[in-house]
Amino acid sequence: MPPARSGDDRRSSASSGRHDAFVPALTAVPTPDAALADRFAVADAAIAEARAGLLALSHSIHAEPELAFEEFRSVAKTIEPLRERGFRIETGVADLPTAFTAEFGHGDLVVGICAEYDALPEIGHACGHNIIAAAAVGAALGLAEVADACGITVKLLGTPAEESGGGKVLMLDRGVFDDLAMAMMIHPGPEDIVGARSLALADLSVSYSGHEAHASAAPHHGRNAGDAVTIAQVALGLLRQHLLPGQQLHGIVASGGIAPNIVPGHAELLYYLRAVDSAALDDLMQRASACFEAGALATGCTHEIRKLAPTYTELTPDSALLCAYREQIRELGREPLAPELEAARPLGSTDMGNVTNVIAGIHPVIGIDAGGAVTHQPAFAAAAVNASADLAVIDGATALARTAIQIAGDEFHRDRLSERVSQRQFQRQEDIR
Repeated sequence: MPPARSGDDRRSSASSGRHDAFVPALTAVPTPDAALADRFAVADAAIAEARAGLLALSHSIHAEPELAFEEFRSVAKTIEPLRERGFRIETGVADLPTAFTAEFGHGDLVVGICAEYDALPEIGHACGHNIIAAAAVGAALGLAEVADACGITVKLLGTPAEESGGGKVLMLDRGVFDDLAMAMMIHPGPEDIVGARSLALADLSVSYSGHEAHASAAPHHGRNAGDAVTIAQVALGLLRQHLLPGQQLHGIVASGGIAPNIVPGHAELLYYLRAVDSAALDDLMQRASACFEAGALATGCTHEIRKLAPTYTELTPDSALLCAYREQIRELGREPLAPELEAARPLGSTDMGNVTNVIAGIHPVIGIDAGGAVTHQPAFAAAAVNASADLAVIDGATALARTAIQIAGDEFHRDRLSERVSQRQFQRQEDIR
């Protein structure tokens, strides 16, 4: 853990929209005193008592995978143990039918725990969102037992459509996160990574319109949208040599024609563009757009580029929360990747990045034994309910709860985070005016 900085070195980003990840960490993460240890023990015991129900929740969500914005069964399952404990439930928040909030306590510091529960097409929970949801519920149940002692309000946020759709971005833009002092979640993966990195992401549809014609008798009357797709993909392939480090593009042909003897009058590409940060993503968008346009120009077609979901920004985790989580996950017997190696492990993209750009937050990866499989593989989906996945639910819930308790008990960081909430709410009121 790095040495504590002096008061002159302390920086706060409360006055800006973007979260400054580099805040002093060590006055924030003191050696636990007896009261703190007691609170850890109470939260741990509550999570341990709920263990059977949490694992049943994880397995049940896994058994009935649901896609973005259609997670109705998963939402009902996730809410049930929270309702039983007396959480105040609000469903359909942010005008999203499968988004919800569940609150407990009345403290002035609001601790946010994010639950995801959407699955992938055909391969189900190959990203392990069942683990995320169950661990989030476990952390919330543990924190509920110490909410009064810690002076916190526990707020679990049910966030749909992380895989495609950007549920958190929509909830963030519509004010659901405004009162949060911190926002936390865990995500399963092949290894434990505390300061997980992610890439900014643009989710695109590129559609081409030409003219159908008989491919043999009258091809000269046609304008081939399928050829436009081919030219665009060749251009993108040649562009790859000249991309900046961390820039990526990958996609599929969603439609390319209906029969060999009909010149395709319509074709569509679905593409993801990724980059290390939002500025690099903007650069990639400009260059890729020229490739998409080339397909249309060369074939006499027209084209349209549409964003299918809000743009995801890169993760910018809060350093104090990272230090606390690293300490707690190691106390549970896990040995996460060393901090100096984390930058070499980009892990795709997440709408949690947008949250951490505004609110102090973390998105650590918790390791499960997937037999060498990685996320978005069928074998990882199968592993998401094995014994190591069950342990990840409990360890993840425990580490998140302890992290919140530790930060809430630190006067400097409590003030820092509260100030950021006030600044954010003031700014939203100014924007409304």
